Parts: sequence; C-alpha cells; structure tokens
Amino acid sequence: MSMVLRRVWELVSSTSRGNVDGSGAEACSRSDLGELEQLPGDILLQILRELGPKDAAKMSCVCKSLRCLVFDNRLWVHFLQTHHPDPSSDSLFFAEATLSYGYPLPLPPFHARTPQLSFKHIYGQRARVPGSVIIDGGSGYCKFGWSKYACPSGRSATFLEFGNIESPMYTRLRHFFATIYNRMQVKPNTQPVIVSVPICHYDDTESAKASRRQLKEAIYAALFDMNVPAVCAVNQATLALFAAKRTSGIAVNIGFQVTSVVPIFNGKVMRSVGVEVVGLGALKLTGFLREKMQLNNLNFQSLYTVRTLKEKLCYVTLDYEAELSKDTQASFEAVGEGRFTLSKERFQTGEILFQPHLAGVQAMGLHQAIALCMEHCHSAELAGDSDWYKTVVLSGGSACLPGLAERLEKELKALLPPYISNGTRVIPPPYGADTPWFGAKIIGNLSTFPGPWCVTKKQFRQKPRLNLIW
Repeated sequence: MSMVLRRVWELVSSTSRGNVDGSGAEACSRSDLGELEQLPGDILLQILRELGPKDAAKMSCVCKSLRCLVFDNRLWVHFLQTHHPDPSSDSLFFAEATLSYGYPLPLPPFHARTPQLSFKHIYGQRARVPGSVIIDGGSGYCKFGWSKYACPSGRSATFLEFGNIESPMYTRLRHFFATIYNRMQVKPNTQPVIVSVPICHYDDTESAKASRRQLKEAIYAALFDMNVPAVCAVNQATLALFAAKRTSGIAVNIGFQVTSVVPIFNGKVMRSVGVEVVGLGALKLTGFLREKMQLNNLNFQSLYTVRTLKEKLCYVTLDYEAELSKDTQASFEAVGEGRFTLSKERFQTGEILFQPHLAGVQAMGLHQAIALCMEHCHSAELAGDSDWYKTVVLSGGSACLPGLAERLEKELKALLPPYISNGTRVIPPPYGADTPWFGAKIIGNLSTFPGPWCVTKKQFRQKPRLNLIW
C-alpha cells in the first residue's frame, strides 16, 4: 500500500496546497491527470489511516502535496483512538484543550481563544508520556492499575490494605501504598503515581484546612520515602467531574460510609460555598437490603452476596408509592449460593437515599442535599458561567443504580424554583464504580504529563505547590 501511494503521488508532484476547510483539512489542487484527479481527499485519508502513524508521517516528506492531508486532525484523532487508550475524540479534545496546562486550570474565556489543536503534535507527545500508576483509594474499595490500560488491573477492600487503625497516618499510608505496589508487582521508583483521595474534612474552617494539610503531607511523604519520582494527588470529586468531561459542576459521590455533595468551579472544590454530607452510604444500603432479606427468610452466607444482589437487581423508581402496587419480582443466580428472588426490596433499598427514615436514619434526603448545594451555588454568584452548578455528576458503586439520575432530576425540579432547576442535568457515573479512576487516567495520558500536574520530591521539600486541587 505504501508503494502504491508513493507511485501515485510521484505523478501528482506538481499539485499545490489549497484552502483549509472547517475540519482542519486542506484541499489540494491537482493538474489534469485523468481519473487520478477525481480521487477524493477522504479516500486518501483512508489510505493514510491504513498505513499507520509512522508511514503517514513520512508521507509529508515523500510529496509536498500530501502535507495538507498528513496534518489533518481527523487522521491523528483516528490514530489516537486506535493506538491510545482514550475512548473518544470528545475525551481527547476535552483533555488536551482543558487540562494540559495543569492546575490551576485556565479560566473558561481562555479556552474560547485557544487556537486549534495540532493532534499530530499531540500524538507524538502522548506516545512519549510514561505510563503512570493510578491508585483510587476510596474509603471502601481501592482500584489500581496503569494509565495505559483500558481499565483498573485490580481492586480490593481498602480496610484490608490500610494497616492497623491505631497506627499513625503516615505508617498506615506507607503500608497501604506498599501493599498496592506489591500487588501490581512494580517498583515505586519507576513511574509517576496519581492518587485519588476521598473528600474529607469538609468545612472551610482553619482546623479543617490544617487536617487536610496534614493528610496531604502524609501522602506525599509516604510516597516520596518510597522513592516515587512524582506524585499527583487529586480528590475523587474532581476526578469524577473530569471523567464526565466537565471542569465545573456538582459532584455527588455515594461513598462507603457517607454521601458527599461537592460544588466544583473550574476544577476547584468550593468549600466556601458549602460541601453537603449525608450520613448514608453504600454500606447502609447493603445493610438495609440484608435486613429486608432476613425478614423474608432469604438465607445467604456473606454480605458480599447481598452487595451483589444490590448491584444486579436493585433500582430506583420514579414514583415510590405507585411502585408499591406493582409486581416487581426478579431473580439472580449467585455463585455458590443458588438463586435469589427479590420483590419490593429491589426499589425499597434505593429509596432510603430519598427517605432515610425508612432505614431509621435521621438525615436529609439526597435530593434535598443537592438542592441545598445548588441554592448556595446560585447565591454565591461566581464570575463566569452562571449555570455552572446545573451539571450534577454521580459517582460511586451505589450511584450506578438504574433510575437514580432520572429520579434526582424529577425531585430537584419539584424542590427548586425554575430559575435554578431549569437546565439541570444529572449524569450517571460515566464509567460506573470506577469513574474517579478514569478521571485520573485522563490526566495520566495527557501529552504534557507529568510536568504541570505532579509534585516532585524537591518541590515537596520546598512546599510551594501543596495546594493542588484539594
């Protein structure tokens, strides 16, 4: 194929570069060459795709007339999708146009003036980016793996890896990271690491800031003492937003113990606006389903079985009262334990997110917490997009319950005045329970990584950059 293309373009060496079209490709004028003159540019692009990135890059040297096609963004977006782990051109453009400058992110007007990206250059840069280790250490389960992989390579219960709870934070973190590196069978000094950190110490008080600073320094100290070359530590809420291709919005994480509602503006957690916390998490939902199963004499061997049934059979209904009168039976075959059939438990489990009193919990419903956060965001009147808070991104395993996003949109429209609720969109977890991990993966595969996102050991000792996205 390469020889054919070389021969064709030796015959059309007198062609010249034409105008740039809307997609970034350039039309090439041709001399009178009979049938060859009729060959569409899209056909030539398809041929270049078949050649692959190396041979396509060489084509601009074979013939000047090919340069306009070799620099076509469509060609290199195709190569990026084929040879790199990003799932879509939307993710590529979001990452390179928005995140490649590092943190703090440029304000939105900057992006509007950003010149068109050269994806040929980006392809070359991304090809040289070292793979990074990603550790998404939630309070319940930890996901870990390589940024170059399509998904996490392993996961485990965090508490099994975290060491003795009585030990100092540094000691526990050192034990935790050492265990993950052992599981991955990789030496810490070989690759940068991206650490996903759960939102904690929610307030904007001086004591909360001091607690966050202490945790931050313990994370960096533990990793640098293990000779990790560079560390990028980002909170889970921000990573979930990045995974949804957003830099501003409200991130709702249904964690292991609690659910956090976090306003984020241009990549920064707006604690001054207010982070809402609901005392309900995945553990409470699983425990509620267990109690319902026990009341119905459904026997099981472990809580893991109940968690599996929650993930496979449970859902959130739009109208709770109407659903009570319906036949909602469904069954699932649990490995090693036989077949389980659930009925009303399927939607009653998720309903405690909206009516916590059903589980004996005195707390506001999830929809009420989000509505309160949106009201605070509206009152804050931050500069920029006035509707930035109307995108709500869900994350966490229990946030994957079918129907949750639709129910939240319905409840928010009922709770909030139209000038706040109009245009509100609730996005289900873009990558399921692994959403923050994929947000970290977007950062780890940037053409500029690790430079603008990471802290080195020398920078940590100087401590000028420790305010990264916390």
